Amino acid sequence: MRLLLDTQIVLWALTGSRRLGAVAKDLISDPENEIYVSAASIWEITIKHALGRGDMPVSGARAAELCAQAGYRELPIAWRHAALVDILPPLHADPFDRILVAQASAEPMRLLSRDATVAGYGAMVMPV
Repeated sequence: MRLLLDTQIVLWALTGSRRLGAVAKDLISDPENEIYVSAASIWEITIKHALGRGDMPVSGARAAELCAQAGYRELPIAWRHAALVDILPPLHADPFDRILVAQASAEPMRLLSRDATVAGYGAMVMPV
């Protein structure tokens, strides 16, 4: 299965946080699954880390390095991803979450997220 990790899931996986649930941990560690991290997540980490947000324990550069070491695949933001955001229902105001939903829909792949609002976008979101 092709899985796209939302930003919090990425951070929890990279830092070994106990907040990463068992289901997400099992899905990420399953060698049958292809794990993707969006450029949007690295961008979000970079911005929020630079602002000194405590929920961003690593810089964007370090997160990208750790993602590569973990074997996660990079998912660039394509024009078709950005254009798809336009037709998403306005369930979530966060532009980073909206682009992740659009990417998961366009590729297609499943988006792992613990955000209940993101889960409202439907079957492409896998609540964990």
